[in-house]
Amino acid sequence: MSEARNADGQMSVQTVMSEAPQRGGALERGLLIGGKSVPASSGKLADDVSPWDGEIYARVAAGTPADITRAADAAQAAFPAWSAMGAFERREIFLRAADVMARRSEEAIVALARETGASRLFAGFNLAFCIQVLREAAAAATRPMGELLPTSIPGAYSIAQRIPFGVVGAISPWNAPLVLGTRSIAIPLAVGNTVVMKPSEDAPITCGLLLADVLTEAGLPAGVLNVVTNDLAEAGDVVAALIADPRVRMVNFTGSTNVGRIIGVQAAQQLKPAVLELGGKNPLIILEDADPDLAVDAAVFGAFMNSGQLCMSTDRIIIHQSLVEAFIPRYVERVKALPAGDPADPATIVGPLINTRGAQRISKLVHDAAAKGATLLTGDGTIEGPNGTLIRPVVLTGVTTDMDIYASEIFGPAVVIHPVDSTDAAIDLANDTEYGLTGGVITRDLNAALDVVSRVRSGIIHINDQGIADEPMAPFGGVKNSGYGKFGGTAGIASFTEQRWVTIQHSGRPAYPF
Repeated sequence: MSEARNADGQMSVQTVMSEAPQRGGALERGLLIGGKSVPASSGKLADDVSPWDGEIYARVAAGTPADITRAADAAQAAFPAWSAMGAFERREIFLRAADVMARRSEEAIVALARETGASRLFAGFNLAFCIQVLREAAAAATRPMGELLPTSIPGAYSIAQRIPFGVVGAISPWNAPLVLGTRSIAIPLAVGNTVVMKPSEDAPITCGLLLADVLTEAGLPAGVLNVVTNDLAEAGDVVAALIADPRVRMVNFTGSTNVGRIIGVQAAQQLKPAVLELGGKNPLIILEDADPDLAVDAAVFGAFMNSGQLCMSTDRIIIHQSLVEAFIPRYVERVKALPAGDPADPATIVGPLINTRGAQRISKLVHDAAAKGATLLTGDGTIEGPNGTLIRPVVLTGVTTDMDIYASEIFGPAVVIHPVDSTDAAIDLANDTEYGLTGGVITRDLNAALDVVSRVRSGIIHINDQGIADEPMAPFGGVKNSGYGKFGGTAGIASFTEQRWVTIQHSGRPAYPF
């Protein structure tokens, strides 16, 4: 193993992931604080378990609230120089980072499969989009921010300026780790903030430390990005410390609505803004004139990409009754044919759930629905696989409001088909949820599609497509219990900067009304 050591003897994060210290075949990683790989203050490590086989993929430092304080110290110290750095210099760092990530693509794809159970198809999508996010962050660094305002003050200019908050807390998820981990830090950094990042306990490498490795290799200065990993049992205390630290001026979180609600309350108590991208109960509405083949393609992808473990996944297929006979047999046949199993197999489409808890939750939802009278068109919720994390794709119909799966976000390889007899009924059903993230409508009639779009309550909706879609320049976020605030493009820049009013008295003297 090749190590680079600083003057004080601590290992530099220039050490690449594949060369990290080993114990029992597992990676071992410290916290990233002030540009150095350091142990947790507790001296403890947390196991990062591979979902397919249950083997320990990595052991990471089990950070504590005290480590959050150390990371915030480093981020605060790095902020003046980073925010004052020229925009073009910051841009070059993100462009280099995109190139580094592309060069390390095979390493990243293998890591995703081992750490999260991602299929090679989904891992490749993650990687490509991550690179796009880094390049969009490079563009954001030099994008004009602010506006010249009208003013009644003689001899003055009035300016609305956008400035960085300072230190941003980023809490990143495991389910699309390269994309969502990068999204949580890239625009905040590009516009001049520094970051303390707490990656998911289920993917501390791919949604945290690997991204830090890439940015460090690209030239990100020490202390600008700090990563505090933790044990699951300490997550609540670590997150609370991150939000409460006075140097941290705003936070972003992508994850479940239940956890997002806690984070939102804690941020509000500290009078800090938050960007929360939370759960979804996303509909795919298929109108009576839809192309059945297009509808089948969209519904297969929307429900089972990444084993349904996406906030954008299609939970509900709402289809006009007249298309049921043309759609359901073809759809079920396609779903049955989806290869399920080991994510290391390039043919696999549906891999394992992230952990046994996730598999047990999905199985319970399916069995509850079947016990209460739902019809299983394929799949039965049986848990399989060497680690008890694989569930083969499930399609249900006949689901009613007394079944848990009707209202709960599924977040797994199952989908419900709801036949309806009118467009109005489809819209009513689509809106019958506490969530409002994304969705889709399939139809040949553009006017009908636009009518549906205007009446469905969601932050995102797609015509002639399902709900899984994102672009780094697009405003991404939900309504209702799917959260608030936006990632992406100019909306993301607005989320991670504060607006300040500045006037310049360029001629004359200040005039007062007396």
